[in-house]
Amino acid sequence: MSGLNLSPASQVWRRWLKLWDHGSIYLPLMMMGVLALGTYWLVRNTPTFSGESVSKVVSHEADYFMERFTIKNFDEAGTLKSEIYGVQAQHFPDTDTLEIDQARIRSTDLLGRLTTSTSNQAISNGDGSEVQLIGNALIVRAASVNDAGVASPRLQFQGEFLYIFANDERVQSHKPVVLTRGGDEFTGDTFAYDNLTGVADLKGRVKGFLLPRAAQAK
Repeated sequence: MSGLNLSPASQVWRRWLKLWDHGSIYLPLMMMGVLALGTYWLVRNTPTFSGESVSKVVSHEADYFMERFTIKNFDEAGTLKSEIYGVQAQHFPDTDTLEIDQARIRSTDLLGRLTTSTSNQAISNGDGSEVQLIGNALIVRAASVNDAGVASPRLQFQGEFLYIFANDERVQSHKPVVLTRGGDEFTGDTFAYDNLTGVADLKGRVKGFLLPRAAQAK
């Protein structure tokens, strides 16, 4: 049988078919290579976000509640130093504050003088060193006599807001306060009192009423 003679065009077409048959074997590898290159390009050109740059948002939600509670604090000798009572309280971990409704706080200073604080609401920091009295705020230090026989008259602070700094024994307010000491009464737009020095600083529209000492002695 004689050989089949093909035209030049047919010969070229057969060569392309052979090349395609051989090349199709490696087509999956070629496609994977293209896919890999594309993935690499996306990784290199896609912006990244560092986890450190995204700040964690902590919501202001209470993590525990208390109702009709009493918290007592004793010194090393077992003597009662302070007592906190409230109708309801809730603690917020993001600010580490305790918010108390209908608060009543009783405390005794180094000289044994009793001080009672009441308000519609009280906000205390984590260690109780700072307490804000809000709404019908009232602080009363009872009259006392020290070991030397020196009498200290009843002392009272009253206003809508009083800020207590327990460690420094200071009380201040940016709102009007009425200060009553024995039979004397003073009012001011702002108020600051230092228990260590016994000095009260009233500013703004300050008014005072002084009862004669003879009348107070009766």
